[in-house]
Amino acid sequence: MQRRQILGTVGSLLAATALRPVAAARRFEQEGRASTDLTSRLARYMVAARDRQLPSEVVQAAKHRILDTLGAIVSGARLKPGEMAIRYVQAVGGAAEASVPTTAVRTSAINAALAAGMFAHADETDDFEPVTKAHPGCVVVPAAMAMAERENRSGEELLRAVTLGYDLCCRLLMALGPDHVRATHRSAEGVSSTFGAVAAAASLAKLDENGMRYALSYAAQQVSGIWSWERDTEHIEKAFDFAGMGARNGVTAALMAKAGFTGVSDVLDGEHNALQALSREPRPEEMVAGLGSRFFITETAIKVFSVGYPIQAALDAFLVLRRQHALTLDNVERIVARLPEDGARIVDDRAMPDVNIQYVLATALIDGTLSFDASHSYERMRDPQVLAVKKRVQLVADRTLMDPAAPRSGRVEVTLRDGRTVSHFTRYAPGTKENPLDTAGVTAKARELMTPVIGARRTSDVINRVSAIEQLRSVRELANLLAG
Repeated sequence: MQRRQILGTVGSLLAATALRPVAAARRFEQEGRASTDLTSRLARYMVAARDRQLPSEVVQAAKHRILDTLGAIVSGARLKPGEMAIRYVQAVGGAAEASVPTTAVRTSAINAALAAGMFAHADETDDFEPVTKAHPGCVVVPAAMAMAERENRSGEELLRAVTLGYDLCCRLLMALGPDHVRATHRSAEGVSSTFGAVAAAASLAKLDENGMRYALSYAAQQVSGIWSWERDTEHIEKAFDFAGMGARNGVTAALMAKAGFTGVSDVLDGEHNALQALSREPRPEEMVAGLGSRFFITETAIKVFSVGYPIQAALDAFLVLRRQHALTLDNVERIVARLPEDGARIVDDRAMPDVNIQYVLATALIDGTLSFDASHSYERMRDPQVLAVKKRVQLVADRTLMDPAAPRSGRVEVTLRDGRTVSHFTRYAPGTKENPLDTAGVTAKARELMTPVIGARRTSDVINRVSAIEQLRSVRELANLLAG
């Protein structure tokens, strides 16, 4: 009897232990099924955003980002990722719905968005959101331009669609946890891009609430992105991963919904929802927190230099020191750049010149500045003088700089040959929301990027159209200015 009691007790304990994970799983599923109505809330907002008046500061921020991205698109079309994208869309063809900027090619909106997206990230001048690590402009603007041209939408409709796209691009990462995404070997840039593109494209497709729901579901099924892009040596796959892929996916999802495709109407809610699938630490309410009052398009950083974002603050700090202390090749013994640990890993002596901090700082010391051409020159990277000066540059991955309030700062210390050491800390690089560029600064940057490709007159026309984009009756006018 005693033995039976003991065995019975042990059996009960084993059964209870075995049931614990099952019960926990059931509770988790029940909580997941307890609808938060998140998809519905987001879809309704996406519909309403088409006609919502935006605050004046948001309108100005959107104009800046549209112009900034168009500059990146035009300049990137002449780099290798752009050339490869042009060759690809020419080969696959497609209905003549939208133009491929800087070319005479007309193709489907899906292919046009893919190509322009790759252009937009080819030269590392596209904008960046420091907290989420998203690159909204290079994916949202190409998708919006292609869809707006296909649907013959106005400039005001484009502006509102782009603003919405920035929101969903960044909010997806906020909901997944941007640090969690990267900790699981995925690219925050790639993971977020499809949602940015589908928001802009679905807005311009004028989908109703059900259409928005289905577009979100088809977009969620396409979300992807692996952090292996760091091993790309020519920036071609990187341009696809960050922008071309998401622009293509988002436009595809919107057009499928517009064509009447049905599917899952609550992809962000219930069992096996997208946020659960994409994150072990989802924060669903981040998808809708502050919708209509917080606009991520006002929070991205517009780059001053055509280099990877982790380098921006360090390059600024070095150039400040150069001006203050008349630094030259002859009087500098050593340069030490300190970056936040995560950013340092990305730019440490990479094969691509625009994401190689040792090359960037060595070239800036030699030339006294960093030109667009130098930042993209593989030939210059092999120059014996540059290779010799690179040996003077040291990168330190500094954990003490891992500050959520300033995630992409940079400190540079320069040791002079007379024994002195000078240093400068740039907490916020130029172009950040804390240290923003004004309209004149954004315009000057865009002019510098576009003029060599499409000429001074057309560049001025593009700038003027964007500055008064609310008055643009058809985005096709702007697309024609950009076409070859």
